[in-house]
Parts: sequence; C-alpha cells; structure tokens
Amino acid sequence: MSVTILVLQLVAAVIMLPAHILNYLGLWDPFIRKVFPYFMASVTETYNRLMNDQKRRLFSNISNFSGPSKEVRLLEVGCGSGANFKYYPSGCKVTCVDVNPNFQKFLSKSQAENDHLVYERFVLASADNMTSVADDSMDVVVCTLLACSVPNTPAVLKEVKRILRPGGAYYFIEHVAAVNEFSWISFFQMVLNPSWKLIFAGCSMRKATWNDLENAKFSELNLRHITAPLPLKFVGPHIIGYAVK
Repeated sequence: MSVTILVLQLVAAVIMLPAHILNYLGLWDPFIRKVFPYFMASVTETYNRLMNDQKRRLFSNISNFSGPSKEVRLLEVGCGSGANFKYYPSGCKVTCVDVNPNFQKFLSKSQAENDHLVYERFVLASADNMTSVADDSMDVVVCTLLACSVPNTPAVLKEVKRILRPGGAYYFIEHVAAVNEFSWISFFQMVLNPSWKLIFAGCSMRKATWNDLENAKFSELNLRHITAPLPLKFVGPHIIGYAVK
C-alpha cells in the first residue's frame, strides 16, 4: 500500500476521531446498532429508487423457481427494513432473517405495505449461522447489500446452499471492490474503507465477492458486473445476478 494512501487513511481517521474514541471505549457498536436501522431505512428508499429497474429485472423470474405446490418459499437474509418486498411475486411465502432486532419496527411497516406476500416468521440470526432454518427448505434465498458487512462470505454461501432445495435459486446484489485496481474509484475505496467500515457497521467497499460466488460451486451462476447509478461513485461497482443450487 502506498504512503499516499496510508497518509490519507490517517487524515480520514482524524476526521472521524470521535467515532474511533467511542469504538475504543466499547460504546460505538451499541450506538450504531440502534441508529443504523433509522439511517438505512432512509438510504434504502433512495437506493431502491435509483436501482428500481435493475431490481425489477433481477427478481422478475423468481416465480420460475416455485416448488411442486407452485408456491415460492423465499428466505431473505439481512432483510433490514424490507425494501425488497415490493419486488416479490404475489403469494410468495417470506421468511426474514436479520442479526439486528432494531430493524423489526421498519420491517413491520414494509409488511403492512406489501400485503401481496405471506409472511412466515422473523428469525434473529447471523447470516453464517441460520440453524433454525431447515435444510432444503427454501425455493429462493435473497441477499442484497449483505456480503459487504459479513466477516466470512464463504460461510454465508455454505448456509445458503444448505437451506436451498436442489434447483432453488440464490439472488444477490452486492457493492464490491473496483475490478480495476489502478482506477480512481479503487484509490478512493482504499483511502476511505477503514473509516467507512467503522461508520457503516462493518461494511467494506473492498470485497471481491464475485470470487466467493464462483468458488461456491453452484450448478449455474448468472453474474454481471455493473456500475450502479449512485451519487457516491466509489460504491458504484456492483455485482448482480442469481445462482442455482
């Protein structure tokens, strides 16, 4: 890593010094866990508006993965405020998983607004340890903007494959590291990432999540690299698609 990047990382850390002090004292994580859902509820509304066409196209074929009963059993991991609910097909049976219980207030609001779905239950669990969800029990698993904040993406994908029935599909949208390491976007990602991870509950801009998906050995992987139309260009690099077990 160049001296320039290290110096600029230090400058960013100084600007965020109060947060680093709170983190050192063990006060930052409880604070951010309570505040984060309120912030993300606003952010996801904007994100949905900007990514609306991409999301509609991605989720348009979910019904193709319905089970023998013609119903779709869908698990959303890292469901947050339920921003994806409006894109799911009518009658879809939805189970929600999130590690942060403070999202439930916003989740209830989204459930009430999307009464075309059937809500099975909310599971409080981390994405890499969803033991209360049975093997081969879901037709579809959805994760959006999740891999950036989990410590072990391969472990999450292992859980996803365990939960999906054979022939079921895993849908994903993730912001990722810039593919071109010599681009300005990559430069700003490297400079800002340490402070970004602190502020945004462990979210990293530097993950090459496409490698984890390629190594997960799904029977089929449909993955595209896109540049999301977001105001902050350094979180523009995204991957989007679905994989079949």
